[in-house]
Amino acid sequence: MFNFFRKRNKVYKDIDPDDIFLDSANLSSLDTQQFEGRLEKPISKKTINALLGFFVLVVLVFSFKLHALQIVEGEDFLSKSRNNSLDQKILFADRGVIYDRNLNLLAWNEYEEGEEFPRRAYSEKDGFSHVLGYVGYPEKDSKGFYWQKEFVGKAGIESYFNKSLNGRNGLKLIERDVQGNVISENTVEAPVDGENVILTIDAELQNALYEAMKELSRTNDYVGGTSMIMDIYTGELLALTNYPEYDSEIISLGEDADIINGYFSDPRKPFLNRAISAFAPGSIVKPYLALAALYEDIIGPDVWLESNGQLVVPNPFDPDNPTIFKDNKVHGRVDMRRAIAVSANTYFYEIGGGFNGREGLGISRIEKYMREFGFGEKVGFGFLGGEAEGNIPSPAWKKRTFADGTWRLGDTYNSSIGQYGFQLTPLQALRAVASLASRGVVVSPTIISSTESQIDGYIDTSFEDSQYQVVHEGMRQAVTDGTSSFFDLSYVKVAAKTGTAQTGIANQYSNSWSTGFFPYDDPQYAFVVMMEKAPKDFTLSANFVMREAFTWMRENRPEYLR
Repeated sequence: MFNFFRKRNKVYKDIDPDDIFLDSANLSSLDTQQFEGRLEKPISKKTINALLGFFVLVVLVFSFKLHALQIVEGEDFLSKSRNNSLDQKILFADRGVIYDRNLNLLAWNEYEEGEEFPRRAYSEKDGFSHVLGYVGYPEKDSKGFYWQKEFVGKAGIESYFNKSLNGRNGLKLIERDVQGNVISENTVEAPVDGENVILTIDAELQNALYEAMKELSRTNDYVGGTSMIMDIYTGELLALTNYPEYDSEIISLGEDADIINGYFSDPRKPFLNRAISAFAPGSIVKPYLALAALYEDIIGPDVWLESNGQLVVPNPFDPDNPTIFKDNKVHGRVDMRRAIAVSANTYFYEIGGGFNGREGLGISRIEKYMREFGFGEKVGFGFLGGEAEGNIPSPAWKKRTFADGTWRLGDTYNSSIGQYGFQLTPLQALRAVASLASRGVVVSPTIISSTESQIDGYIDTSFEDSQYQVVHEGMRQAVTDGTSSFFDLSYVKVAAKTGTAQTGIANQYSNSWSTGFFPYDDPQYAFVVMMEKAPKDFTLSANFVMREAFTWMRENRPEYLR
């Protein structure tokens, strides 16, 4: 028993590693690339000691440097920290330059000694302020810190392309001693100059139009005006100018209070951009009314109507007191071409509202076709901002506008000649006459050159080519023997239509319009001139401005006339 329960001292034999891994080479599932099946070896003491020595060395280096900074040179650095200052300085980027189509400078930068940023300079030629706009400069607070760190475009191209024109400011760190002396400078970030902008405008042509408007306003007491010329297929504006205007440099600087206040008090409204403001159009709507009448078979182009100076509408309630709608003069018998050429009101009263059993378009169809040419809606010319929508008279509009909202035949008559509540912008008129010249192609006016097509599409109604031709011939006849004889020139064939719209409470003023296209045989450019609010007895119309432009083009840009 004793021997059975006695604790035995068992001796174990160590197993040799070679015995364990003796057959490891035959284990095919082991991944030898991952060291499977191989004996791991411990890191040697030599390696550990070397790593330890490296860390000790790093600690000693840092300790030595810390000793030097805090103890050996501590007083010097303390003095510097108390007496020196570190300032940030904005490195202002150069604002982009604005050029015309011929790379003439329109807006650029001028540096003055001691200034941190350049001043904006503008062309000395007149006629550009509403297109270019003006800027606000970087501004400092009372402590000398910039709260406005960039130029801010306030109007026109300066505003529309503000971000790309501005570029990106840089930053410099400047260390100064207690006396303000610069110890060191370090540019942290270099400025990136703004991008340049090239306009489609011909600066010299634009200036010629402006000077003509200025002269016409002086001699005939117009309040102001606007004029423009556009490529009918690309939409590129060769000119877009307003009279009067403000000085972009003076407004940008904001220092000459007398001049600036004078702008605000000037009754001619130099800040008003007339190109995108709405005005009564008068007879310039007649070609579109004629085209609609042809399409709707209201009248044939060769049908003659008698124009004896007035249209008399009997009054069934008071036969002795008929309603009379005046014409500008007695024209005799006129067909459609002649009616456009001499601007016979009675002809358009009849085709617009009907007369003596003859059917007229009626106000609903007048509105429909006017909208097809883009009247009554914004052109979408975002470069200038604040574009008006205009208005086409309609029964719904009258109900909204007048206490007695009943639509009458006389309202249709007056709407047929561009009066009553008709309002449109000169840019709308430009797009419309360009569509008329191109026989239905609709373009978007633009002031920036682009490789992409500006064609928006085509007039929805499929007017026939022969119908466009009748209207073209009428507008050409207006030049050869009608209201636009000012354009009967030997060196270019022009097609045109004028308009005179009465304004004021007692109709004591007139707006004068001139619209058209050239060259007549192969149209390339459309134009619009609108001169605002002349006395009734004015002697020269808006045609004077475009005539001056044709004269200038003959001498300086004959390629535009071919």
